[in-house]
Amino acid sequence: MAHQTEDEVLARVAPSMGRRILGIGMLSFLAVLVIYVAIVSPPSLGWQVFLIALGAGSLTVANAMRKSTRQTLELTRTELRDDAGTVLVRIEDISSIDRGAFAFKPSNGFLLRLTKPHTRDWRPGLWWRSATRVGVGGMTPMRATKYMGEIIAIMLAEREQKD
Repeated sequence: MAHQTEDEVLARVAPSMGRRILGIGMLSFLAVLVIYVAIVSPPSLGWQVFLIALGAGSLTVANAMRKSTRQTLELTRTELRDDAGTVLVRIEDISSIDRGAFAFKPSNGFLLRLTKPHTRDWRPGLWWRSATRVGVGGMTPMRATKYMGEIIAIMLAEREQKD
């Protein structure tokens, strides 16, 4: 059996192209539609400003989603990171994983509960981190994300067994 190093990638999750096209396309369509309504038939000045701001915000999120979903998530023995080098969470900081149907988690994903607070961060369509939680999923394929979640659950069980 080959020796595993700490930096060896155990699982990878990349957003699926179909979900990327659909998600980014829907947000972009919403933005164009809202801006079009604001320009062509504005209800009042206040609503026109609101609709243009909503459209601009939707375009901003669509662009952020386009950029973030080009990345791949990688799980090693020590951390969960993206291929750009951003560390989502170190394995030692995870207290539990929630993969249930009623968990507050991204679509096709899982929720990690952390032992200590981390800085907030967000990659639309891929992952988010809010204090003591990390949500992984969204535009990711269910099978790959489920596999990554299973490996994390096994790592947590092994750690618990050692303690």
